[in-house]
Amino acid sequence: MENFYYFLLVFDYFAVLYFFLVNGTYIFLNVKAFFSIKNYWTSREIIDIENLFQSEFYKPVSIIIPAYNEELTIVDNIISILSLQYPELEVIVVNDGSKDNTIEELKDYFSLVESSRTYRDDLATQPVKKVYDSLDYPNLVVIDKENGGKADSLNAGINIAQFPLVCNIDADSLIDDQALQKIVEPFSRDWRVIAAGGTIRVANECGIKGGQVKKVRLSKKPIVRFQVLEYLRAFLFGRVGWASLNSLLIISGAFGVFKRKYLLKVGGYSTRTVGEDMELVLKLNKEMQKSDRDYRVLFFPDPVCWTQVPEEIKILSSQRRRWQRGLGQSLLMNKEIFFNKNYGLLGLFTYPFYFFVELLGPVIEILGYISIILTVVIRGRINEVVILFFITAILMGVLLSILSLFFEEMTFHKYTKLKDKLSLVFYAFLENFGYRQLHTFWRLRGLFDLFSKKESWGSQKRKKFND
Repeated sequence: MENFYYFLLVFDYFAVLYFFLVNGTYIFLNVKAFFSIKNYWTSREIIDIENLFQSEFYKPVSIIIPAYNEELTIVDNIISILSLQYPELEVIVVNDGSKDNTIEELKDYFSLVESSRTYRDDLATQPVKKVYDSLDYPNLVVIDKENGGKADSLNAGINIAQFPLVCNIDADSLIDDQALQKIVEPFSRDWRVIAAGGTIRVANECGIKGGQVKKVRLSKKPIVRFQVLEYLRAFLFGRVGWASLNSLLIISGAFGVFKRKYLLKVGGYSTRTVGEDMELVLKLNKEMQKSDRDYRVLFFPDPVCWTQVPEEIKILSSQRRRWQRGLGQSLLMNKEIFFNKNYGLLGLFTYPFYFFVELLGPVIEILGYISIILTVVIRGRINEVVILFFITAILMGVLLSILSLFFEEMTFHKYTKLKDKLSLVFYAFLENFGYRQLHTFWRLRGLFDLFSKKESWGSQKRKKFND
């Protein structure tokens, strides 16, 4: 028993070091992101976006919206996109063999007729049944195809896209009025930019009118509030931090812009992973590094996309398991980056961090919790290693969330009600005592799904946007 106790003690200290390094890195990224955002605001004051897009230097954009069983949100989404302030764009909706009334909703509302447009097959996809134009909106095209998944739908949209920039937006999401201008602007002034991502925020319970978020509200449901915190950390500050180090590995499939020619160069989105958005960015990084080309993959905190998040534990669990599986698939499909000095910081730090922390982290975290509990049970008391574990695993996690909320208040100030701010502070403490451990367990199950080669997408549930 004594030997077992000392084994536990060694692992406890390892877990303490692990949590300290992980949460310390995240706190560093938060602080780095805060100063990056301040510089971003300064540059925004200098650049006159309105005049830029009235000049000849703007770039036209093809917006692709993959849709599978999206009858409840698809019309609002498209109205939102069509009303964007942008001089020249086309909207491509790809109906991926929906089993509900998605295509009928599109036909009825937008007065669709069969198109004479030529469909190119630069990227292989499932068969396309028909292509439609809208009698009311000349810049709207709808592809009706056999089911092939999200990546397959995006590739179909890329095939038919006419413009040099491609923007991907989820069918259950809405983007702010000037978001497209803000995310595309760097492409017009910097030839090195090949991809850029925007921030994703939670739309549940927000006031929506005319396809736009008019009033930001915090959902009353605890499960949604926990996700608000997660999105703040991951999108608003985590990815801004990685981008400031020129080491961004993922642009969300819900809102990203890419140069079409490079999407074709790397073979488009992979249909062999449920994490097609991350796998694409990894491929783009590899391609640019191999060709020794100076390039930039950017992330911006200001262009905002609003999305519905799960409101049921079962659906959230399925989503997070899928994300973990997609992360593993994407990393393994691009494993040559791992500790490869030819990829610079991306290969020597960012990829290993994602591998050991984001992918394998759930194993270490769960074992850490079990080990610390056994240590207390065997010794019958709380010793210094238990206190250190609490500080690094729990209190540093709380600090990370509080920092994210503080930076949000200092910068974007989306939640204006005092009770909403205080509620988020309370949930920043609460999430570390149950929700975080549950989330870790879901990620662990996602790892098992990865190694058991599970292929299903998982369940999802949509509802109409609030008025």
